[in-house]
Amino acid sequence: MTDIVYAVKSRADLESKFVEAGDKLVVIDFFATWCKPCLRIAPLLKQIAEEKKDKLVVLKVDVDEVEELVGEYNIEVMPTFVLKRKGA
Repeated sequence: MTDIVYAVKSRADLESKFVEAGDKLVVIDFFATWCKPCLRIAPLLKQIAEEKKDKLVVLKVDVDEVEELVGEYNIEVMPTFVLKRKGA
């Protein structure tokens, strides 16, 4: 079984996850491994993803690994959550 919270690796990867999500709400968690608030909220986010898996998709973007998305989404603080449906 795959992990309920998916780690995005690139812009193309993110776009493919939007397509796979269909009508589900997509929650994008911009985080850093060194961010203490990010580490504290991760278990809660995973729990929500498991409980609502039929209604939403949770994606994680490591700001130190996928910098192209950090600029595109103007991420300045972590954690930052972006909610999208059908890519909008």
